[in-house]
Amino acid sequence: MSAPRIFRPGATIGIVGGGQLGRMSAMAAARLGFHVHILTPETNSPAAEVARGVTLGAYDDEAALRDFAAHVDVVTFEFENVSATGLALLESLRPVRPGRAILETSQDRIAEKTRLAELGAATAPWRPARDAAELDAAIAALGFPLILKTTRLGYDGKGQFPLPDAAAFAALDIAAPPWPLIAEGYVDFDREISVMVARGIDGTVRCFDATQNIHRNGILDLSLAPAPVAPELARAAQDLAARVAEGLELVGLMGVEMFVTADGGLLVNEIAPRPHNSGHWTMDACLADQFEMHVRAVAGLPLPPAMRHGDAVMKNLIGPDDMALCDAILASPGQALHLYGKAEARPGRKMGHVTIRFPFGALPGEAGISAALGPLARQRES
Repeated sequence: MSAPRIFRPGATIGIVGGGQLGRMSAMAAARLGFHVHILTPETNSPAAEVARGVTLGAYDDEAALRDFAAHVDVVTFEFENVSATGLALLESLRPVRPGRAILETSQDRIAEKTRLAELGAATAPWRPARDAAELDAAIAALGFPLILKTTRLGYDGKGQFPLPDAAAFAALDIAAPPWPLIAEGYVDFDREISVMVARGIDGTVRCFDATQNIHRNGILDLSLAPAPVAPELARAAQDLAARVAEGLELVGLMGVEMFVTADGGLLVNEIAPRPHNSGHWTMDACLADQFEMHVRAVAGLPLPPAMRHGDAVMKNLIGPDDMALCDAILASPGQALHLYGKAEARPGRKMGHVTIRFPFGALPGEAGISAALGPLARQRES
């Protein structure tokens, strides 16, 4: 087997997907001297605004895929909801990093939970629910409360159906459910954290510090870096993320979301083999952020230590109400504004984020974070 190819500045990285993660990856690639070409079905996508070239086409359109491959040297993707069949075609034409196998694992919650168990990573109790009979069996095994999730295409709280009790299940319209589903038992958790882990073509693994994530309405609202947990727990989270990355033979970047249980244990919730919303704080608090780390891994370049030079809070800007605060954000000392170039600020849509950096080791408590957020804190309370 030949050694994996290394790509140098001047090469073109192809990104499947035109959203904000592709946009920020393209900007990081440009800093390192790479060109970027985007494959997207959307005109005027956020990533296309900052890329050298764009192929417009569906992710399973063979002609578009071949045209895209002809313009690039190596391929990556910016979100999971792309065609695995299309990625298989791209793999026959160009190196794809991360590869199709890890994409297929992350696209299906049943495959994901099964693979995590094989790697020795604990998860919430779960059962497949591919039809009504399996759903009844899952409820019998797990009991209430539980949550039903679609096995595919779920993000930001979409495709999730909490069932606190039997009455909620009885009220659920199962005449035409989005089969297949997965049933998960509720977890008594203390907080949610994540670790961004990068792995290079030579097997080098780098983990950013564990981050606490706070959600509103099923969408990530705040990330606190570092997560305010005991040092040994933070190290255990990094070790777990590294083990999963190595077991999946990741080449690229991956977010590993976890629950910290009430007794101090760690359960993996899900994986995302690409840059992740909870890693955006690295853009302002690390010398090499998550996007640069991803570009380096995809190109086969050395991975630097994932070192943090300050503490940080990342706040997502969601919908028109948050976007109305942009002038106030720009007038607030210490707030770094990142907008994604989206034309329409719809409710529930991620439009950008703000990072507030603090001296190393000086992440404040809740009151201090609220004070630093200023008008953004008042928006959270409304």
